Amino acid sequence: MLTVMLFLSQLLNGLLDGFYYLLIALGLSMIFSLGGIVNLAHGAFFAIGAYAAFVLTPYIGFFGALIMGPLLVAALGMLVERGLFTRFYRIDPIYSLLLTFGLAMIIEQALRWYFGASPKAYSMPDILRGQVFVADFIYSRYRIFLIGVAVAAVGALWLLLNRTAFGRIVRAGIQNPEILGTLGISLRPYLSAVAAIAIGLAGLAGVLLAPLYPVHPSMGAEVVTAAFVVVVIGGLGSFWGVVWSALLVGVVKGTMIGLGLSSYSMLAIYLLMFVVLLLRPRGLMGERITRFE
Repeated sequence: MLTVMLFLSQLLNGLLDGFYYLLIALGLSMIFSLGGIVNLAHGAFFAIGAYAAFVLTPYIGFFGALIMGPLLVAALGMLVERGLFTRFYRIDPIYSLLLTFGLAMIIEQALRWYFGASPKAYSMPDILRGQVFVADFIYSRYRIFLIGVAVAAVGALWLLLNRTAFGRIVRAGIQNPEILGTLGISLRPYLSAVAAIAIGLAGLAGVLLAPLYPVHPSMGAEVVTAAFVVVVIGGLGSFWGVVWSALLVGVVKGTMIGLGLSSYSMLAIYLLMFVVLLLRPRGLMGERITRFE
């Protein structure tokens, strides 16, 4: 029974990884689908979110940092979109890839220069410490809180994209922006808003993960690759494709760790991506995006 409970715990930990991959991957997918920007700096914004929590918590507490951190990162994302991304919307995505790779390096080195290279310890709030007991199953209270916040954030994003006029225009802009042009609707303000939301989600993931993992300048590089894998498996332009992909990646990773094969967990994820692309080159639920064909 203990072995089964341990396996379930590791499986849930894998799903936890899937949820924070999801927060990052949804932003990556939105920015590329709408603007054609391959944002390799997305992981760096995740790191900024973690450092924002580290800096803000002594002044406004953890829950204040949970609100203000993502908002500050979102504001920074909007500035980056206005100052840099806007120049690369109508050219080959390879140039935006090079731009954001350089931006990621600049952010990482700036964090290293200001905060130092050594990892920073960040404590979770006392109210979220401890374990939750369900019969013989024991799980961290904070990890359950993290999953709950991630689910709420993803649900709010779905409502925004599917139940508002803003969301209808964004979805139309992803599929065929020329149609919006003929209707006299400019995508310019929507591109800025999408960048802010997407990068703010990465900041939220950084704040949530700060109590669980050491906060250090290169932490974003460690998660952005997995987030890209989630986007590729799920398929561009598909909200639910990315959601199911993130959960699938989390289950695969958790299963490998639960079986005692933790050193092969990332290999299993890459193999999953390879198989999915062989069978469905657009990903599990990828949609046709006219301007990319």
